[in-house]
Amino acid sequence: MTPADRRLTPRRKPRQVRAELTRERILTAAAHVFAEYGYAAGTTNRIAEQARMSIGSLYQYFPNKDAILAELLVRHIDRGAWTGADELDMTPGSLKGAIRSLVRDAIDHHRDDPQLLRIMIEEAPVSSDLIEAIDRHGKAQVSQVREVFARHPDVQVKDLDMAAELVVGTVEMNTHKLMATPHPTQVERLETELVAMVTRYLRGDR
Repeated sequence: MTPADRRLTPRRKPRQVRAELTRERILTAAAHVFAEYGYAAGTTNRIAEQARMSIGSLYQYFPNKDAILAELLVRHIDRGAWTGADELDMTPGSLKGAIRSLVRDAIDHHRDDPQLLRIMIEEAPVSSDLIEAIDRHGKAQVSQVREVFARHPDVQVKDLDMAAELVVGTVEMNTHKLMATPHPTQVERLETELVAMVTRYLRGDR
């Protein structure tokens, strides 16, 4: 483990329910503090106060606010599967609805707190855990999307592996970019244009 990784590694990995709840309380408090005060002013003292614990207790779990932010970003990235993918309409002519489901899932995941999302993107330090989370989540999502493409009768692209990589990357990158703005007012336009673009590509429209 490099010195940088040690600086970003949580000090205590919870083994009991009570410890896990305390850790969750710290992360929830940190998300609130970072969103309200920004990262520079979002001190560990403010986080401890928001979590209603002593600063010493907080330091038993995290060595500094960089480690807390890094953990928040890892959790954000490692969010799980595309919700609703198993309930898609797979009849001919339904591809646009399937892609809308994918795009809305990405938008909904980033909708709650644009300020915190922007801080995580701009300020979170790179750690081995973060790199592993990006790789883990990316592979899982690409695999899930590829499976949907393979089953849907409207998909005409030949290279499903590359198609899944391109679509996931396009949706994630553009969703992050727009939803991290201070006042994301173009969400409907983003959804409409992403859905139209991806659908045309997968159908092979000319």
